[in-house]
Amino acid sequence: MKHIHILGICGTFMGSLAIIARELGYKVTGSDTSVYPPMSTYLESQGIEIIQGYEAEQLNPAPDMIVVGNTMKRGMPVIEYMLNKNLTYRSGPQWLYEHCLNKKWVLAVAGTHGKTTTTSMLAFILDQNGLNPGFLIGGIPVNFQVSSRLGGTDFFVIEADEYDCAFFDKRSKFVHYHPRTAILNNLEYDHADIFENVAAIQKQFHHLVRTIPSEGLIVENADEPLLKQAVDMGCWTPRQTFGNSAEWQAKLLEEDGSSFIVMHNGKELGTVNWQILGRHNVNNALAAIAAAQHVGIMPQNAIEALASFKGVKRRLELRGEANQIKVFDDFAHHPTAIETTLQGVKAHNKKGRVIAVIEPRSNSMRMGQFREALRDSLQIADHVFVFEPANLGWNMKEALANSKVSIEIYPSTQEIIDAIKAFAKPQDKVVIMSNGGFENIHERLLVALK
Repeated sequence: MKHIHILGICGTFMGSLAIIARELGYKVTGSDTSVYPPMSTYLESQGIEIIQGYEAEQLNPAPDMIVVGNTMKRGMPVIEYMLNKNLTYRSGPQWLYEHCLNKKWVLAVAGTHGKTTTTSMLAFILDQNGLNPGFLIGGIPVNFQVSSRLGGTDFFVIEADEYDCAFFDKRSKFVHYHPRTAILNNLEYDHADIFENVAAIQKQFHHLVRTIPSEGLIVENADEPLLKQAVDMGCWTPRQTFGNSAEWQAKLLEEDGSSFIVMHNGKELGTVNWQILGRHNVNNALAAIAAAQHVGIMPQNAIEALASFKGVKRRLELRGEANQIKVFDDFAHHPTAIETTLQGVKAHNKKGRVIAVIEPRSNSMRMGQFREALRDSLQIADHVFVFEPANLGWNMKEALANSKVSIEIYPSTQEIIDAIKAFAKPQDKVVIMSNGGFENIHERLLVALK
């Protein structure tokens, strides 16, 4: 049994990779500075030992392979020891390809927004139609309750992230995956900490396109001009489109996206009735249906499967209800994602108000990249509460001035909880948006509202 040691094991991607490595028969250990539930307890339940911190001693005796997460930096004792001793190491995406994906029909889902949900939809469609796929997803689909598995067939569905791989490999993760079927959802500027401009992201998407075989398939959002530019840099693979005026379209039966007819080249294929909200998720569904057809699943069977799709944790997840006030948790942290999430809730909310709660936590948001767009993305809400961290690098009050909706800014989560408790009424929906834990504000708010 070969031993692999994972640096940064408690991250979503690396933790999921650890589970797959364990299923492949490897002895797996790892280390992190953020060793806390649920990932830590989940990994330990799988027989994976986790070490706190990044001291050099954890590599003595040396494992057969070190898998290096993208949070690792030069100067860390464990990294300097690894390099000085000339130990064998790989980035997570490269290791995953060499030991798992190179034997699979890979279905990859890329895009600035919607990757986790669309990947979950696609994996669920394949699973419901007997293909028993492996998958690695940057979240936990409610239907599976795990973020990764090896699967029992040649099919593997993966969330294809454009973030970089490691300190020694600054290419996007998805360049390593070599998909045969690829969904390209959208493309916007994000990750200001690693990409200088949107052209740099387009170049990485073009590199992904270069790896897709001519017998493969690209399922592409026709409403995304920046995405089309990236694909048009050079493409050798058949393309299908979804969106407005595309091959795959949807005819909404409900404004909130909870019911719609799937259209292909003008022909009605069936109706999706599900519990998922938002026009953006309708597009995600169209992409998943098209990709599933490429591996032999009839659209009607994919449509039937989606009726049972329950979504992904932290993607407009209902965390609870108190005094007829519903509290939702959503991962949105980019202005476009914030706006589309609020649009879905607003269309569905026939009674009461939509209250948005925002934590500007992502690197791009903290760097002020989206400070001008943030205010406009919030205008769909009826009232907004914003958390202002002490180390924010821009003037939030100035950036959010002249808003058409009332925006309240607070320096602590407790003050936000107190303000919502005084403001909220029965039938209201509180949508809390952050890509972090947000000091467990969801559960604390529910207790306060009770």
